[in-house]
Order: sequence, then structure tokens, then C-alpha cells
Amino acid sequence: MAIIASMLKMYPEETSAKTLEEAPRTFCHGGNKLFFVSLGCPRNRVDTEVMLGILLKAGYEPTDMLEEADYLIVNTCGFLEAAREESLATIGELDAQKKEGAKIIVTGCMVQTHDKIIRDHFPQVDYLLGSGDVEGILGAIQAKEQGSAITSARSYLEAGEIPRTISTPSHYAYLKIAEGCKKRCAYCIIPQIKGPLRSKSLDQIVKEFRTLRAQGVQEIILIAQDLGDWGKDQGYKRSRGLIKVLETLLLEEGDFWLRLLYLYPDEITPELIALMKSDSRICPYLDMPIQHVNNDVLKAMHRATSKEAIVESLTLLRKEIPNITIRTSLIVGFPGETEKHFRELVDFVEKYPIDNVGIFEYSKEPGSHAAGLSDQVPDMVKAKRQKRLAKTQQRMANRLLKKRIGQTLEVVVEGYHPDSPLLLRGRHQGQCPEIDGEVIINDPTGIDAFGKRYQIKITDTAGYDLVGRKL
Repeated sequence: MAIIASMLKMYPEETSAKTLEEAPRTFCHGGNKLFFVSLGCPRNRVDTEVMLGILLKAGYEPTDMLEEADYLIVNTCGFLEAAREESLATIGELDAQKKEGAKIIVTGCMVQTHDKIIRDHFPQVDYLLGSGDVEGILGAIQAKEQGSAITSARSYLEAGEIPRTISTPSHYAYLKIAEGCKKRCAYCIIPQIKGPLRSKSLDQIVKEFRTLRAQGVQEIILIAQDLGDWGKDQGYKRSRGLIKVLETLLLEEGDFWLRLLYLYPDEITPELIALMKSDSRICPYLDMPIQHVNNDVLKAMHRATSKEAIVESLTLLRKEIPNITIRTSLIVGFPGETEKHFRELVDFVEKYPIDNVGIFEYSKEPGSHAAGLSDQVPDMVKAKRQKRLAKTQQRMANRLLKKRIGQTLEVVVEGYHPDSPLLLRGRHQGQCPEIDGEVIINDPTGIDAFGKRYQIKITDTAGYDLVGRKL
């Protein structure tokens, strides 16, 4: 997703911004102007915010006017071929629209793994900065000649007092607690891109948490490739490290929300569920990538789980935390997936409804184990399966949403709805910013501030959104 980062505020959209014109922007004027585009996951966004903070501290200023910028910085994603194509398209747009003499700096995951492709397409790019070399951004924009700094540090974790300027609305922010990955899923090249698991120290996590809270952040979203792996490089076992992080942060005073993004099903334990249930500040929300449910396909994917374990986790979560919202991702068309395997996936979605599902066609990534497997599924078959599963999921998600009608939810109001200044939009604890639906508030009476929470009575649904009014 394309994001224009600035020091003031951001207006994230529910869907990906496909062009620079569609991307959310903020106005700011001054000299030494910076124009940032951050692509890919929230971990990339945090890195972008660190680079922005470093440059602001050095006296540079952000702008949303591409044509006015002196320095254009693109933080790329290299996870999938589609992401690399988006990165190249974005660089091309910047190059076509920049003013004469403006410099383009490209950084991030694609630089780390595909720098030659970037140079081949855009030999005029001024500087390439590796994904682990975030703190070198000042040197990159001040370089007198074309150059690059791509070290063996494939991922970045803040340590100490590193400047960071939040680009999200002031009431929520991301806190990255780990980088890299220790899993070896057959379809994924994240370990090659980001390197092995590296957990941020607990002291540093607490320090950053307190810094965000001191800035007025009310919702802190914990992110990593897999939160459940935190601390395994420090001796912790299955999800015990994450539990330690949560227990420590819950000692902090205040009425904040903690949200967990990316927690694999094999890391969800009864102990973790009990902790989530025990403190209302942990959002009853999990982003739990499943990918598939057929055991043969899961084994071929090198997933450390089974259909039975997935069903057990979902059943326990629904039982212990009845109001929980679950998001997952599913892959169709993995090598060797038969029509019977796919039908099992459709049946699963119908029998065990999940609130939000991202459905992806398998992408054959060079360097991944799965790229060398036989029985690659034709693109046309993958596309048909994606549409069939999406249609089923839409029906099931709508049923779950309708169960919310009549409930009263605590909702953080985030701004005006883009369709009308007479409508407001917000989120309850079961809605993650940027990726999930929203709560549409059809009467602004009594709502006096954005970023503040209100009790909203849910009266209807609209697509993937809820509709309600303030009590």
C-alpha cells in the first residue's frame, strides 16, 4: 500500500492506494523539502517513520507536493512480484513528476534483494539504501554523487534514542517488537529478505511504549513477522516471550488499547488466551495467518500446524472470548492443490466463519522452496478459485457483521466519512486501522473531537462496515 508520510498526520484508507494521486497526503511547507512514499507492511512504515524523524531532526521538512520536493524517498517492498512491480511503478511516477534537480532515494526490501533490477530500470536513481541501513538516510540524501549503502544488515530495529516521527493519526501507532523470521514456509522469501529472527529487548519495547503514550497515543499495535516468536532468540519457548511482553506493558497505567498483529496459530496457547481475556486493554482481535486447512497442503507449505489444531484454536478463542474478531489470510493455488483440497478450504470457511479474510493467489517466488515444486497450478485456475472463495467469505462475513446489530460498542471516532461531511467514521476494538472495515456514524450530535472514544449503538451494516449512532 502506498503511503505518503508526513510529520503532521495521515488519513489511511481501507484499500490500497494504487497511484500517488490516490495516496493520503498532508500539507506542510518549508525548505529542504521531503516527499516520502512507504510501501508494504506496517514494519516498513515504522522504518519510514524513523527515517523521517532523523531527517526532521536534521532540519529537513516534509511536503505533500511532489513537484516541490527536493528529496523523494521510496521505501520499497520486495515480498512478492506484485509488490516489486508496484515499487518500480512508484519510482517511475516520482521520476516523471519530480522537479528538475530533485534527488530520488530508494530504500527498503526490494533494494536489499533486487537492487540490480532497480538500477536497470532507473539508472538515474541517486541513491540506494538497504533495508537494514535505515539510519544511513541522512548520508544518502546528502551524498554528492550517485551511490549505494547496502550492508548485510537486512532488517532494522530501533535501539536507544533514535528519532521517529509518527505518520499515523495521533491516537494510534505501530510498535515493532521483532524483525526477521525463524520459520521456513515453502512459499515465502521473508527469511532471505529480512534475515533471521531478531527480538527487540524488553527494555527498549517499554521505552518506546512510554514514548508513544507520552505523545498521546491511545492505541498501540504490536507488530512482527510473528509476534509469537518474540524472545525465541533469547531462550523463550512457544509464545511465552509474547506473554512476558504483554504482562510487562499491562503494568503501565492508563486506558490504552493493545492490538496484536500477525500471530500464527501454532503460537496461540490457552495461557495467551487467558491473558487476553483478563485485561480489556488487549483488543479482542487477532490477525492469525492460516493459509490453508488441508493437511497435505499445510505439510507441503512447511506450516507447523494442522487443520485439527487450527479448528481447536478457533473454537477455544470463540468460546473464551465470545466478542473476538479474527482476521486471517488464505492462499489458493499452491502447487499440488487439487479441486478436492480447495473444496475443503471453502467448506472450512463456511463451517468456521472468520470475520476478515485476505485471499491471495499463490505467487511463485524465485528462491522459495515452493518455486521448485512440480504440479504448479495454472493462473486461470488460481484466479477462479480466488473469486469462488472470496464470494463465500463475503457471505459469511456479512452474517458475522449482522450479529453486531443492537450491540453498543466503544468506538474511536477518526474523522469525517469520505462520502459525506454529515457522516463520521471510527473503529471499535475489533477493527484494525487500514485493513478492516469501519463504523459509520450517521449522526455527529454529541461528538466533539476526533481520536476520542464514544459509545455507539450499532443499527445496521453497509458492506464490510457497521452503521451506528452515538448514545
